[in-house]
Amino acid sequence: MDCLFCKLVQGDIPATILYQDDDVIAFEDIAPQAPTHFLVIPKRHISTLNDVSDDDAALLGKLPIVAARVAKEKGIAEDGFRVTMNCNEMGGQTVYHIHMHVLGGRAMTWPPG
Repeated sequence: MDCLFCKLVQGDIPATILYQDDDVIAFEDIAPQAPTHFLVIPKRHISTLNDVSDDDAALLGKLPIVAARVAKEKGIAEDGFRVTMNCNEMGGQTVYHIHMHVLGGRAMTWPPG
């Protein structure tokens, strides 16, 4: 598979790992859009949110749990942070392996993007 994040999960691409278990990995974004910006992804490849099924509920339920845990460890939980997932080109998705962006360390504006 030619997926950037699958290669990262396999250890073929270096990353600053913040959390990892059998199902999920969190790592620093290489092009941060806030003082704190990390990604949380399932280790199993799922291309887009459109490809998610009921069978993925437990796996995807771990993503916000890990996001909150790492946000607390990074010191942004109390002040607040933004969580976002992009889907397909018009939604801003550039890597086709679902991933949750976690941004913090500054005030977020609305609407995004």
